[in-house]
Amino acid sequence: MTDPHPLEAVYEPLAVSVRKLIDVTIRTEADAAAVLAARQLIDTACEQLSVELMPGSFGLRTTPDGQGSAWGNVAIGIRNPVAPPLFVHHEPDGQVWTEFVLGAAYEGPAGHVHGGVCALVLDHVLGATAHQPGRPAYTGTLTVRYLRGTPLGPLRAQARVQRVEGVKTFAVGEITDGHGVTVQAEGVFIHPKQRPPLEAGPAA
Repeated sequence: MTDPHPLEAVYEPLAVSVRKLIDVTIRTEADAAAVLAARQLIDTACEQLSVELMPGSFGLRTTPDGQGSAWGNVAIGIRNPVAPPLFVHHEPDGQVWTEFVLGAAYEGPAGHVHGGVCALVLDHVLGATAHQPGRPAYTGTLTVRYLRGTPLGPLRAQARVQRVEGVKTFAVGEITDGHGVTVQAEGVFIHPKQRPPLEAGPAA
């Protein structure tokens, strides 16, 4: 088992705390004085964390053991408070799955997950069937069919490969709650062509 990156223990709990803050910001019924006091604390925290910032987005970084780190990713990023986050499991037969909880921050219709969030989850999970270490797969097409509303709360998403044609992987999957399937999807995921290594020129 790979040892966790030492900074994971620093930044992942921060994202967890901010996820809680997002949730209570939506659901709080505290009075105006309590909200003002909280705002002042949040603004102070933002000032402290802004002392040193990376330029732009997190991107893809390499950990000391050589593994890629997408900690800023909106679906799986452990440093991204917007991410649920998803933890995707890969089975020997090629199926992938994840179990997760979506709360108030992901609401669209009252009490239900926003359809765009469902599409985001399925895009990532279906894409995970094609993704390989060092060889990412990108979404070519994604078709989503909403069978019924997806309630907020505990959910499961799973996907499997239908077929592979050259650089294209065709995958299908769904989101389920305790009563069955709520959303289905099918997609095509593409491995970009790898450029051949440059040949060395003649010696000077």
